[in-house]
Amino acid sequence: MAHLYLTEQGAVLRKTGDRLIVLKDDRILLDVPCNKIDAVLIFGNVQFTTQAVHELFEHGIEMAILSQRGRLLGQLTSPATKNIELRLAQFKRYFDHGFRLRVGKSIVQAKAENSVRIMRSFSTNHPEKGLETEINNICALAKSIPAAETIPALLGIEGSVARHYFQGFSRMILSDLPFDGRRKRPPPDPVNALLSFSYTLVFNEISSLLDGLGFDPFLGYLHEPDYGRPSLASDLIEEFRAILCDRLTLYLVNNRILQTGDFYSNPKGGVYLNQEAMKRYFAEYEHFLTREFRHPVTNETTSFRRCFRLQAEEMARGVREDGLYRPLLFTD
Repeated sequence: MAHLYLTEQGAVLRKTGDRLIVLKDDRILLDVPCNKIDAVLIFGNVQFTTQAVHELFEHGIEMAILSQRGRLLGQLTSPATKNIELRLAQFKRYFDHGFRLRVGKSIVQAKAENSVRIMRSFSTNHPEKGLETEINNICALAKSIPAAETIPALLGIEGSVARHYFQGFSRMILSDLPFDGRRKRPPPDPVNALLSFSYTLVFNEISSLLDGLGFDPFLGYLHEPDYGRPSLASDLIEEFRAILCDRLTLYLVNNRILQTGDFYSNPKGGVYLNQEAMKRYFAEYEHFLTREFRHPVTNETTSFRRCFRLQAEEMARGVREDGLYRPLLFTD
């Protein structure tokens, strides 16, 4: 099962039998059976027929509609029974300060440890980059997590971890693409553009998954509720940022799969992938998400996309049962 990314501007998504076809100028660009797809993502000016949507609903396939630059505009999902018991437990746990603090500490600890793991792995092959200072600073911050007594204190540690991490990340870029630090809204350079785009896609996947399991994605525990922001997805993405999104970005730029000519500057500000480069990006993104590895806890074969569900289910278990959350600590 895979995600289908439609980026060809002016194309039309139709259905024939139990298959989906993508056409442009009466030419078939893609023909795929519905049982091979678990989600369809439409970017920009791509049309779709009512019959195609009916077919998606019948197969339980979700459709996400995004701007050409990857901003989520909306989603279409088939009606499903919502897990009201889970939502009641989720809201009850929000008012339990001890629970929020335990979950928040687990998430920030995982972010710190996964960030250090990526930097140490990179240092094995590139010791000349001198990442020891940033690694030591993050390790020191990680040791302060158990003593944090409030959510704002945890968020302060998380922000410091990110700051030291991206100071080192800038030296992990081996191509000639510039990167002066993490900046967004809009991303000012190709590396920031890739980071933002990857975070957005993973965030959208996690948010959709949480909704499908019966959570309210807008009520988180580490991140405070904010109008229009799925805060629970903001919680769960933290442990995946370095080990998935940042590793993918490093792979794409350090292996020259994406270079300066693959990006364009928007007159209103920001740098973004062009349409042809986006197709290459999605191929690598799918490869990263579906590549199998051994789960560090269960030792079972898994993938990052499966881990999204595993971690959402782990959050549901913690909310309903023992009040604990065990994040994904990457060892591959």
